[in-house]
Amino acid sequence: MQCFAITCLVSVLWLVGVYSMAFSEGNALVGGLGYLFMGNISEGTVNGTIPESVFALFQMTFAIITLALIVGGFAERMRFSSMLLFSGIWLVLVYGPVTHWVWGGGWLSEMGVLDFAGGLVVHVTAGVAALVCAIVLAPRKGFNHVPMPPHNLTMTMTGAGMLWVGWFGFNGGSALAANGDAGMAMLVTHMSASAGALTWMVCEWMRFGKPSALGAVTGMVAGLGTITPASGFVGPGGGLMLGIMGGFMCFHATNLLKQKLKIDDSLDVFPVHGVGGALGTIMAAVFASGSLGVLSGQGYNDGMTMGSQVVVQIIAVISVGLYTGILTYGILKLVDAITGLRVSPDDETEGLDINQHNERGYDL
Repeated sequence: MQCFAITCLVSVLWLVGVYSMAFSEGNALVGGLGYLFMGNISEGTVNGTIPESVFALFQMTFAIITLALIVGGFAERMRFSSMLLFSGIWLVLVYGPVTHWVWGGGWLSEMGVLDFAGGLVVHVTAGVAALVCAIVLAPRKGFNHVPMPPHNLTMTMTGAGMLWVGWFGFNGGSALAANGDAGMAMLVTHMSASAGALTWMVCEWMRFGKPSALGAVTGMVAGLGTITPASGFVGPGGGLMLGIMGGFMCFHATNLLKQKLKIDDSLDVFPVHGVGGALGTIMAAVFASGSLGVLSGQGYNDGMTMGSQVVVQIIAVISVGLYTGILTYGILKLVDAITGLRVSPDDETEGLDINQHNERGYDL
């Protein structure tokens, strides 16, 4: 219900003005109001490839999935009204400006940052926001004391398969054409997802004695999130390496966050998407090199070297992470003052299906 409502809310706000904030001409920090209500979208093409209406629609799906990722950090705890208010404000104050920085001609774009399909725009912003939300709202009742397994692993596996295939559109579509760039992005995306899943399974097998279905699909998502920013710049060998690195790093980040730091990021949004997105963003500067043999990528833009590109990528990760974290904390405090953030302990025990929506997920 939360993700469904977010889809509707973000779509309307994207039309009203957030698309304009992200992609119309403005300054280094935010776009202008030239596309307010999408009234001035041209009938021409973007980059000579696809109609601008298709581009605006495609970019809207990125905005939707970013907000949908964040709710995984505070599952089972936040009021529905508060979730909607938070999502709307966050879209305007965080997602719109950051998108402009990276893809809309803003200051990071001017620096030459590499982010093909949303490592910064989607995964770093969503991961950091989810972490802040999980900390501010505090853990669920019984966290780390009561088992909280997925309620339906069959549905988990089904959704994971759909997500894997859908990610080909996420990354391949970012080429904005059905061409060799899109094909290579899809190939490296698949290799990274495969390597991420295998690496996570091996790590889990070695640490806990058995590989799990949940671990396999989480590793797949780690591989997908890690390759996303680099998918248009690296080759298949680079995709393989990024998947291995993503699976390994995200596995250990997940265990650190939950078992050592006791932070209840319910769906591991920060350790998987945040860490994976940041890792992929930085390592894109390495594997984009055309001089790594079988790991070679597409090469750098004029005037850039591996060293200078790594510096740009690190600056981008830190600046986007800090901006997102600070704004997210402020928005949460504002929403808490207006509607209150967390449901009551009794409502949490009863379950949000009943007390927020008067429905049951299953009525058997």
